[in-house]
Amino acid sequence: METDADLVLAAQRGSREALGLIFDRHWPRVWRAAYSTTGDRELASDAAQDAFLRAASALRRFDRRRPLEPWLVRIAVNRAIDLVRKRRRLVPAEEAREPFGFDDPPADEELSAALQALRPERRAVIALHYWFDYTTPEIAEVLGAPVGTVNSRLARALRDLRLHLEVRDV
Repeated sequence: METDADLVLAAQRGSREALGLIFDRHWPRVWRAAYSTTGDRELASDAAQDAFLRAASALRRFDRRRPLEPWLVRIAVNRAIDLVRKRRRLVPAEEAREPFGFDDPPADEELSAALQALRPERRAVIALHYWFDYTTPEIAEVLGAPVGTVNSRLARALRDLRLHLEVRDV
């Protein structure tokens, strides 16, 4: 089985087949990262597709010594955040929402509502940490943010989730 670095090299040399293999290999996690940020299947698909298009156009500059997946996830999460912000400007939030959830682990209704209430930047940090098992330094690299910012977003997201869930329990 070819490594990501092999596929990137082949794609950098113009192989469409290598690009297709990169897409097939990384689509599920890239899409899940976008979905965990948007909470909307359509926006997630748009963000993930945009991520692969942007990655393909920037692949010539990609350093093959670096892992490919975090780079793709970073592009998808950033694009997902942009799409959520754009949608919020165009459509009232209550009209834009669909039932929110993760494929693994399954979220209950209260947790889904609490996750949906988070700002996309905080939702992305929660998803990357708890569903993708990224460490805070890895999340910082994916998001292009300082580790302190990631820690702050994670702490605030957990606080917001806790507050949201406590209010529902009262």
